[in-house]
Amino acid sequence: KKFSKHMSIAEVYLEACKLVGVVPVSYFIRNHSSPTMTLTYHGLGPLGCKALAIALQSDVHIRTLELAYNRVQAEGVKYLAELLRANFTIQHLFQDLSNNHVKSEGAEHVAKMLMDSISLKSIKLSDDAKHFTEALSTNFRIKDLDLSHNKFCGKGGEYLGQLLNNEGVEVLDLSWNHLRMKGAVAFSAGLKVNTMLKHLDLSWNGFGNEGALAMGEALKFNNTLVHLNLSNNCITNEGVSMLCRGLDYNETLRVLLQLAYNAVTVEGALALVNVVKNSPKTALEQINICNVLVNENFVNLLELTCQEHPGLDVQYEGVGGFIAQKPPKRIDPMKVIQDYLDKRKLRLWDFFRNIDKDGTMRVPVTDFRKAVQQSSIPLSRFQIEELIHRLDRDRTGMVDYR
Repeated sequence: KKFSKHMSIAEVYLEACKLVGVVPVSYFIRNHSSPTMTLTYHGLGPLGCKALAIALQSDVHIRTLELAYNRVQAEGVKYLAELLRANFTIQHLFQDLSNNHVKSEGAEHVAKMLMDSISLKSIKLSDDAKHFTEALSTNFRIKDLDLSHNKFCGKGGEYLGQLLNNEGVEVLDLSWNHLRMKGAVAFSAGLKVNTMLKHLDLSWNGFGNEGALAMGEALKFNNTLVHLNLSNNCITNEGVSMLCRGLDYNETLRVLLQLAYNAVTVEGALALVNVVKNSPKTALEQINICNVLVNENFVNLLELTCQEHPGLDVQYEGVGGFIAQKPPKRIDPMKVIQDYLDKRKLRLWDFFRNIDKDGTMRVPVTDFRKAVQQSSIPLSRFQIEELIHRLDRDRTGMVDYR
């Protein structure tokens, strides 16, 4: 059926729904000019996707399309793949195609779409590591890739290791994928030669000490990774020790180390801080071991290390058998800074501009933390972190002081 070029997107959509025999989604009709279209839990099914694909062929507004939990199935993915071949405006694909019963046939459609697409920059996929790896080996435009919750297991780890040959992906989420033992080792081998990946989430995979050893070896060679999440991976102090051997050589890993909720004790915590203290070229700024109780030796070592690395932030649970708690009331840390500046007849603007060399009015959290710690502003480490949490509530890594 032909549609008049004078029809609006909403009119085309309504006609398409009649054509394929589905009930229109009123949310789409009301919001079709929005840059983000969130249609999760709308029960689209494959035919609903077909009507949507017909309507969006010539759309120039929607850049992000979210379709989680719609049972689109393989047939629906096929229609969406056809849409992406005609629509060059959509850059962030569905954000979540998981839980849509896509199966292997649908994965093939997605793979073909990835090979043909010239506009996609980020995507979330599910089900078949082999097809996605093959498709992404030729698509260097995808920068942000979410493959979480797929249970790829051992063989999937091998394919995902090959995926790291891709020269485009910078952010990769592989959490909840059962990448244990052989799968973890195979994936880590691919990380050795990767030259683009910056953010890697491997949480909830059961990596274990075997995976930690392989990751440590990879970190000896990798020089681009900035953020690594290894939370909830059954890693013990022994695994942390193996990981630290790689960190000794690594000069780029910055906001590491999400190592929370592993079987790590104060011994592993000491090993991590010692890496920072004894490695002059280390770039480590953040270590998250927020479930670990430490001792006085650790606190003393951390204080000593922070004198040489003032930007270092280590999140741990508390000291000894006592969980660290916020004091019931304390002076507002922002007021402490303001009083400090008032005494010196300085403006808050001057304080920030001194850190913000480029004049963008946005300061990296790390630079802000260093500036406060290196000044004589009377703030404790806890007060500084409390202030940073307030100034960067969304965890963007930047403080916008406008």
